[in-house]
Amino acid sequence: MTTTSPVTRPETSPEQPARPLWWGALDGVVAGLLTVGLATLAAAVLTAIGQSSGQPAPIAAVSGAFIDRTPPWLKDFAIATFGTNDKRALLVGTVVVLALACAAIGILAARRLTAGLVAFAVVGAVGAAAVLSRPGAAAADAIPTVLGTAAGLWFLSRTSRPATGPAGAVGPGRRWLLGGAVGAVAAYAGSLLGGGSAAATVSRDAVARTPVRGTKLVVPAGADLKVPGLTPYIVPNSDFYRIDTAIVVPRLDANDWRLKVTGMVEREVEIDWKTLQSKQLQEALITLTCVSNEVGGDLIGNAVWTGWPVRELLAMAGPKPGADMVLQTSVDGFTASTPLSALTDDRNALLAIRMNGEPLPFEHGFPVRVVVPGLYGYVSATKWVTELKVTTYAADVAYWTPRGWSPRGPIKTASRIDVPKAGDVVKAGTVAVAGVAWAQHTGISEVEVQVDQQPWAPARLAADASIDTWRQWVFEWDATPGSHDIRVRAYDAKGQVQSPLEAPPAPDGATGIHVVTVRVQ
Repeated sequence: MTTTSPVTRPETSPEQPARPLWWGALDGVVAGLLTVGLATLAAAVLTAIGQSSGQPAPIAAVSGAFIDRTPPWLKDFAIATFGTNDKRALLVGTVVVLALACAAIGILAARRLTAGLVAFAVVGAVGAAAVLSRPGAAAADAIPTVLGTAAGLWFLSRTSRPATGPAGAVGPGRRWLLGGAVGAVAAYAGSLLGGGSAAATVSRDAVARTPVRGTKLVVPAGADLKVPGLTPYIVPNSDFYRIDTAIVVPRLDANDWRLKVTGMVEREVEIDWKTLQSKQLQEALITLTCVSNEVGGDLIGNAVWTGWPVRELLAMAGPKPGADMVLQTSVDGFTASTPLSALTDDRNALLAIRMNGEPLPFEHGFPVRVVVPGLYGYVSATKWVTELKVTTYAADVAYWTPRGWSPRGPIKTASRIDVPKAGDVVKAGTVAVAGVAWAQHTGISEVEVQVDQQPWAPARLAADASIDTWRQWVFEWDATPGSHDIRVRAYDAKGQVQSPLEAPPAPDGATGIHVVTVRVQ
């Protein structure tokens, strides 16, 4: 009798459930965080040990590369929308876009792992290219981004593989937590390490303790009208506007600072911090204005600057006949085209080392910046200056010129109402309407105010402290109930009234009449 044994069928494992899309998105986001965190930390270490002269942190490099390619209309939009927080907004925007890209790559990797890894590598390559595009960059600067990208690829390849084992196996939560924690801690440590040079802080503190050699100025008591709500005549350093192209503020040790004069000169000259400190310094009241300032805007400020006249340094070099421009260069690669005449005439164009009696804040150019009366900042006020190249407008162009801005930037006569502000509700009776007017290196001779369609009436001017600064004004208005439009216009020292024609900041400064509407009860 033959016995047939039953056929033993292999036991099949139940199918793994499909991974939710958000799992893949979170895989990509954590991989991106790990990449950026490790790259930021490695970049900070590279900079701290003196092996980088560029901008090796990928987020800052990508943001900087974006600024370099920003057209004038977009720059104006960013400044008008975010004001002096434009760089913070750009950094946040860069991080958000990167997070969305990483989430999309994570979803792709969950479906097609190889395609996802290739896409992630491409994003890393874009970051490395941005790093290498920054001024002063060397091949070593790309190492942090390459290392970070490698770590992100490893993480993504691990988390995006289909899970093995029985259904209901533990998901990737632990890896998300570990990868996210490592990335966040690395990013925080990198920001702390790269956020400032101890030597730079020490040198700035030393400058604060060093007596200034040179002349002191006295601000006339009547220069500040002290009207409530009116911007003070001298703006405190903490409130002074900041507009530049530096995503990461350079923090330089003053003892390492050098400034060279090159180009069309009889002899090249280089000075260091010790040499500059030994010079007879001057104090000057100078109002700085950003070309992006809208009519009625606040991208303008007045300060007491202490420094050495640029004309004395240029005289040491001896500009050659035919030169008409000085190309200023910052340590971060920014350049400004300044008329040679504005740096060699009798105006107080300074190599400034102090601002309102204090060492320059790092955000405003410590250890040395250039301050030139009468010119918008984009063609004159170079922070962290390292070179002055005597040249011609025909031979050289500065940072903003190929981006659609005028190569020369004389400041236009303008005025602003500070109080009452647009939309304010005031009580009937005598109301102080006050503000500032400016025509740097020319001076203000008269300010007029118009309420609704009434005739223009003269405002009372504050004491005239300098033709290189703004001038406060006040108008005593007999306010009657209702809604009213208040306008202001200024005349320069030559009797020329400011332009009433409305024009945007690009390419050479805004014009128009500032108007505020207020309601009187």
